Amino acid sequence: MGNREDLLAGAKQCLVERGWARTTVRDIANAAGVSHAAIGYHFGSKDALLTQALVQAVDELDDELRPQATGDEPADRWQALIDSFTTHRALWVAQLEAAVQAERSPEVRAHLAEGQRQGREGLGGSVPLALLTGLMMQWLIDPERAPSGSDVVHELRSLAGDS
Repeated sequence: MGNREDLLAGAKQCLVERGWARTTVRDIANAAGVSHAAIGYHFGSKDALLTQALVQAVDELDDELRPQATGDEPADRWQALIDSFTTHRALWVAQLEAAVQAERSPEVRAHLAEGQRQGREGLGGSVPLALLTGLMMQWLIDPERAPSGSDVVHELRSLAGDS
């Protein structure tokens, strides 16, 4: 791997281990085994690097979850996503931290907006994406009381009058 790839791998590691807000340039450079200057040279800024690393990590998670989330039963598909809130908790938290950073960084906002566009396409619209985001918040904050995939499908059917 070259410095660029090493930096992306190091940034992904830092996102998982330290989160967005607590990751420093020094942390990334140490994890990547390169100098601090390499971040500026290859990415322009720490936020640009973290954004790119987060995009890659989410793409990798999507690739991992896609086979699990394509079953015949809607509850099974939702449960595969819900399970990732536990198995990939640090990545979901990093996404929330990035959303906060987007308030002050047009570059981060643009990347997250593109991710949301892709999420809407992959999930079948804005409502499933909003539902996923809400489920993520519930599972990260209060997993003992958060709904299962079966609960989600049952409640959606109730809302639609199909119970």
